[in-house]
Amino acid sequence: MIATLIGISSSLITILIFYFLKRLDKNTIYGLILMGIAFLYIGYTWTNLEVAIISFIQVLFFLPFAYLGIKKNAYYLVAGYFLHGIWDVVYPFLGSPDLLPPDYDYFCITYDVIVALYLLIINHKTDSN
Repeated sequence: MIATLIGISSSLITILIFYFLKRLDKNTIYGLILMGIAFLYIGYTWTNLEVAIISFIQVLFFLPFAYLGIKKNAYYLVAGYFLHGIWDVVYPFLGSPDLLPPDYDYFCITYDVIVALYLLIINHKTDSN
């Protein structure tokens, strides 16, 4: 439960910071964050080569979403964050959850889904105008 609350507060703080820093390109920031959270798995799993390879493949999977979200269309970022939330659910079945911090899955799922919903809402509003 605490990890979920931390995920909620972290995502809202991220959104607020970049909402008020209007001069920054939001797609670039959120694309870099998406890659950062993907790379975190390598940092956590580097002690187990098999799991680190799975984590590296995951990074390669999310790289096009971040790149295309920055260069082409923010909806790639929305998809990337939603899919990363799914990765957080699937990871314990593919990897070694004991290599991650306690309750990391709850934190990360919450963070990913809230950021994805935020990006979906602001991009839908932008498209409507």
